[in-house]
Amino acid sequence: MTSALETPSPAATPRADLEVDALVLGAGVAGLYQLHQLREQGLRVRAIEAGDDVGGTWFWNRYPGSRFDSEGYIYQYLFSEELYKDWSWSEKFPGQPEIERWMHYVADRLDLRRDIQFGTTVTSATYDEDRGRWTVRTDRGDTVDTQFLITCGGMLSAPMADLFEGQDTFRGTVVHTSRWPAEGVELAGKRVGVVGIGATGIQVIQTIAAQVGHLTVFARTPQYVLPMKSPAYGETEQAWYKGRFEELRETIPNTFTGFEYDFEHVWAECTPEQRREILEEIYEDGSLKLWLASFGEIFFSEEVSEEVSEFVREKMRARLKDQRLIDVLVPTDYGFGTHRVPLERNYLEVYHRDNVELVGIRHNPVARVRPEGIELADGSVHELDVLILATGFDAGTGALTRVDIRGRGGRSLADDWHRDIRTTMGLMIEGYPNMLTTAVPLAPSAALCNMTTCLQQQTEWINDTIRTMREQGKSVIEPTREGQDAWVAHHDEIAAATLVTKTDSWYMGSNVPGKPRRLLSYIGGVGTYRQKCADEAAAGYPAFRMS
Repeated sequence: MTSALETPSPAATPRADLEVDALVLGAGVAGLYQLHQLREQGLRVRAIEAGDDVGGTWFWNRYPGSRFDSEGYIYQYLFSEELYKDWSWSEKFPGQPEIERWMHYVADRLDLRRDIQFGTTVTSATYDEDRGRWTVRTDRGDTVDTQFLITCGGMLSAPMADLFEGQDTFRGTVVHTSRWPAEGVELAGKRVGVVGIGATGIQVIQTIAAQVGHLTVFARTPQYVLPMKSPAYGETEQAWYKGRFEELRETIPNTFTGFEYDFEHVWAECTPEQRREILEEIYEDGSLKLWLASFGEIFFSEEVSEEVSEFVREKMRARLKDQRLIDVLVPTDYGFGTHRVPLERNYLEVYHRDNVELVGIRHNPVARVRPEGIELADGSVHELDVLILATGFDAGTGALTRVDIRGRGGRSLADDWHRDIRTTMGLMIEGYPNMLTTAVPLAPSAALCNMTTCLQQQTEWINDTIRTMREQGKSVIEPTREGQDAWVAHHDEIAAATLVTKTDSWYMGSNVPGKPRRLLSYIGGVGTYRQKCADEAAAGYPAFRMS
C-alpha cells in the first residue's frame, strides 16, 4: 500500500519524497481554511493531520459534555456567505458531535480531503538554509520537501497527560479528556474520579454525575463559573442569525475578543445601582458576555475586579449553600476574568448529589496513582475504577515544541521557547524562515479570542503574504531581530498593565513546570491586532526580511 504522500511513477517505482510549495500542519479550523486558500492561489499544497479525520480540537475532544462556549453562529467561517448559510445549528451552544459534523460539511463542500494525509504525526522539520526550504518527516516514514511550513496545530492540542507517579500501574481505565476514545468509556455504575475542574473538567463532571455509581472530583484551583443558556434553534432562530451575515462579518473581526458583543459600559460613568442592573442583565444572558462585554475595567482595576468578582461569588454561593463546598469551589485569591471563565449547566448543583464526593487537593495534593486508585499527600487513598484526567494542556507552545523543529544553524524551537517564548505577532519566529504560524503565543489566538475569528484572520494574512512574495519574486521571509523585539516589547507592555499577569494560570504558562512566564495571548484586542497586522503588510512588512 502506498502512502497518501507518495507520488508513484507509471512504472510504480518505490516511494518518492513529495515536493510541495506549502505544507499545512493540522486539519482543524485553521488548517482547513489555510489549505483552501493556498490551493485557490494555485500552490501545490498538502496538509498532514494526526487524527483520522478533519476537525482538530473537535476530532479529539469527544469527552462527555464537550461543546462550544462560543455561540455556534459566530464560530463559523465568514469568507463565504453560501458556506455560512447552508449550515444550520440546532442550538445556541452546540455539542461536539454536531460541531464535528460541521467540520465534515466544510471539508466536503470545499473538497479538501483529497489533499490531506490523516493518521500521520509530523516528527521533525528542518530548515535548509542553502535551499531556502523545509524537510519535514513523519511517523509513517514520509519525507516532504516544502518551501513554506504553515503550522495550524491549535493552541490547546498538547495535553498534560503524564503528571502523576504510578499512572501506568492503575488497574482500571485512565483517559485524558482530549484523547477520549471514539467508542466511548464505560462509566455506568463505576467508581469514577475526575482530576481537574477547569472548563473541560466542568463539562465532564456535570454530564456524567448522573450516570456513574460514584463520582470523586479532585479539585485544586477554584473557578469562577457562569451559567450557560443554550436554547434550541429552529427555523425562526436560524433565519434570524443567517439574516445577520453581513452585520456579523463586519462586526465580529473588530471587537475586543472576536465575539459579536463588545464592552459597552464605563464603570466610572455608572452609579452603583446601574452597575448592579447591568451585571444582572448580562448575567442572565447565559453566555460569556459578563466576561467579555460588561466592564473592561475588570482587567485593569483591582477595585472593579473585586466588585465584579464578588458579584459572581455571590451567585455561586447562593447555589452551593454548603460552606465546605463554597470553600473549595469559590475563588477568593484572584479576580474574575483573569483566568479562563467556564460556562456550565447545573454544574454546582452536582455536588449536592449523594453519589458525588468533592475532594480539595489544593493543600493535600495527589501524591501518586496506585493500582487501586489515587493516593493523596496525607496518605489517604480513593479507590476508583475509572480515572479521568482533565488536567489541561501545554497551551500555545506544546503543539510545536513536541515536534523537533530546527531553524537556522540547527537551532531548536523547543530549546528557544524553553528559554523565552518569543514570536513576531504570533505569525512567525525569528530564526525560522518560511515557517508561518497560527494559534501560537503573542497573538489573540493563543487564548483571548473566539478561535474561528482569529484563525481566519491569521490564515488570511499568511495567504496574502505568500501571494505578495510570489508577485514580487521573493522566496524567503523571516522576521528581523529588531522587528520581533519590538513586538515582544509591545505585547509585554500591554500585558503588564493588566491583572491577568498577576495571577497564575495556563494563560501565563503556570501549569507547565519550567515554562517561561509570559502572557501567552496578546491582550490589546482582536480588532487592534487585526489592524496592526494589516498595517504591517500595507507598509511593506518592515518587521520582516524578504529575499
